[in-house]
Amino acid sequence: MRESQLHLKTQKEAPRGETSLNASLLVRAGFMEKLTAGVYNFLPLGLRVLTKIEGIVREEMQKLGAEEILMASLHPKKNWQVTKRWQQFDALFKVKSRFGQMYALGPTHEEVVTPLAQKLVSSYRDLPFALFQIQTKFRDEPRSRSGLLRGKEFIMKDLYSFHSQEKDLDIYYEKVKKSYQRIFKKCGLESIITEASGGTFARFSHEFQVISPQGEDTIYYCPHCGFARNKEVIGSLKKCPHCSRPLQKVKGIEVGNIFKLKDKYSRPFHLQFLGRDGKKHYVLMGCYGIGITRLAGVIPEIHHDKAGIIWPPAVAPYLFHLLSLTTGNKKEDKIINQQADFLYQKMQKEGREVLYDDRKNISNGKKLVEADLIGLPYRIVISGKTIKGKMMEIKQRKSKAKKIRKIKDFDKIFKLK
Repeated sequence: MRESQLHLKTQKEAPRGETSLNASLLVRAGFMEKLTAGVYNFLPLGLRVLTKIEGIVREEMQKLGAEEILMASLHPKKNWQVTKRWQQFDALFKVKSRFGQMYALGPTHEEVVTPLAQKLVSSYRDLPFALFQIQTKFRDEPRSRSGLLRGKEFIMKDLYSFHSQEKDLDIYYEKVKKSYQRIFKKCGLESIITEASGGTFARFSHEFQVISPQGEDTIYYCPHCGFARNKEVIGSLKKCPHCSRPLQKVKGIEVGNIFKLKDKYSRPFHLQFLGRDGKKHYVLMGCYGIGITRLAGVIPEIHHDKAGIIWPPAVAPYLFHLLSLTTGNKKEDKIINQQADFLYQKMQKEGREVLYDDRKNISNGKKLVEADLIGLPYRIVISGKTIKGKMMEIKQRKSKAKKIRKIKDFDKIFKLK
């Protein structure tokens, strides 16, 4: 992508009234625009990040054997009345049509997926199976000061599994745990599986927490064996129940959670199956969530420096940032632009993900500052210092070291997979 053709506007300062680090960085770098508290528009670079994250998540869901669907965001009131959550779910957006019908804007989809599954299940032979979607959710959050970490509108991946036996649910639950850890690792995040309250139908659910000073959650963590528990369910526990070492109190950002719903939703919706014994049984369910837009906020919260964002390669909007830095000398500038254009065309033909800063009326200083702010993994500079030997300057965003290499050796340096 030529930057001269990209509608990108960066900002020197954090936007007024934006207190969260993630939103400040992403708005300043031109990845998104704030519409109102807790609601953001994603611009071209931001959308590419979301697409990368969705791709990682979707690949792992398919490995779990889950089928992708897309459910409605507008839910009939009666579905939420069945579970008694029409009044109990505080953050529920309620919408009245001009014809008098009441709807909920979906904050989660148990009230929709359970009656949907009812049409798919009759016998034990229909089980197990799993359905997932990547979709926009709505929650009327009382405080939306954490940028993408707590929004009124956000994109979420929700997975629901359906089982005939508790043992089968347990096995699938453990598979999802491992899948989630792979997802977060690919996104450049080290997640900690943390025990959290299971509410009225399980002793524990599990959260995936990333340690961060900006975290909203307090967790007690054992760095020796990895045990962790949320402060809300810690009780009088002071030592690790696994290795008896002292627990550390740390702040964390939740990036995902998983829950054994069992028959909490299958009972009110009468989701049953005919078992091998000829009797009817309630389907056992699990639910598993990952905030896609939340991840897009957590990553820059963790990976940044004073100059801007440092994107991990798997989720960066582009892998390479190619900069053409001219000198003001017409003869030299012609060669600089020719060499930069040659490299850009080569990268394009090879399918490399490259953002090419070919802008003519932008100072070299601004180009370099913006490159650091945007934070692509590799910066490649063609300038007056490199043109004599048809060279290029290569710098990783996460490193201060610069290397001068020949343009013709690009493929050796960055081998295609």
